[in-house]
Amino acid sequence: MKIRSVAQHFIAQTWPMVEGFIAKAMKFSGGDYSLDQIRMYLSQGTWLLLVAVDDENKVHGAMTVSFMNYPNDRVAYVTSMGGKGICTADALDQMKSIVSAMGATKVQAGGRPAIVRMLGRLGFSQRYTVVEAGI
Repeated sequence: MKIRSVAQHFIAQTWPMVEGFIAKAMKFSGGDYSLDQIRMYLSQGTWLLLVAVDDENKVHGAMTVSFMNYPNDRVAYVTSMGGKGICTADALDQMKSIVSAMGATKVQAGGRPAIVRMLGRLGFSQRYTVVEAGI
């Protein structure tokens, strides 16, 4: 699989091919974003869309990424990820190259325990646990 970034002006054309992958991932997001909000962030260029494609350019998976600037780092934060071929060692290396070219110095992601374990096998380390309470 090849990981490709989708230019902002192609989000509308690409969305039907990735919406299902992102929708499945969003079931575990806790309601932080809706599909419409994700599409808006992508189409405005606020977030980045990455896709896993085969040799015939058929999309098999998708990932959305936001960027956060800190005093010492620019973090590429994976906001959603779903499908096949998008979360392998090779795919993550390709993703790191893409976001590095956009200034990222680190990659972060959050997820349920199974995702954290899987990403741990791919070189990620748990940094902290996030908790929340409604007000």
